[in-house]
Amino acid sequence: MAQRVLACTGCHGPEGRAAPDGYYPRIAGKPAGYLYNQLLNFRDGRRSYALMTNLLAPLDDAYLREIAGHFAGLDLPYPASAPVALAPADAAAAARLVDEGDASRGLPACNACHGAAMTGTAPFVPGLLGLPRDYLNAQLGAWRNGKRVAQEPDCMAQVAKKLAPEEIGLISAWLAGRPVPAGAKPAAAFAAPMPMACGGVATSGAAGAPR
Repeated sequence: MAQRVLACTGCHGPEGRAAPDGYYPRIAGKPAGYLYNQLLNFRDGRRSYALMTNLLAPLDDAYLREIAGHFAGLDLPYPASAPVALAPADAAAAARLVDEGDASRGLPACNACHGAAMTGTAPFVPGLLGLPRDYLNAQLGAWRNGKRVAQEPDCMAQVAKKLAPEEIGLISAWLAGRPVPAGAKPAAAFAAPMPMACGGVATSGAAGAPR
């Protein structure tokens, strides 16, 4: 499989560790269900990037599961996070949104789904640490603007649309500057029921299995 996914690592970096330009994210060690969903989303047109769509168009579901399982099974260290300068008040505001959300806006805490350590929750929710600020900012912005779409109900689109553009910038910067814990792995399960239904997550509280 390592030979067959060289087309992936040409952009996502050796073994999927991430490209140095910060545009192509790390895929090594991400939860298998999450990776599978993203491959489906690109192939089936929910996410738009011609290179990915064209690469995946001829591949069936079973093969996409194999690719996802391969990268999910890679246990590789993360590089040190790049320091991001934030004013203390801005850092505190970002930390509150990540750790507490904002109940007045129906905005859940990021760690309610992405794990207490923000390293993801198996098998469908990715970690948010170890990603470049520009990538995080672009993806949250794409969800907010309807350019990125996931299985319905699209919980991340709902979350992103409740965030102001400046809040997205603060959250992206704050997360990008956080160190990745040694031996980081996705949590085995949610610590509590998910705060909202999410079509990309197969749990008793979600709307069916992801597809």
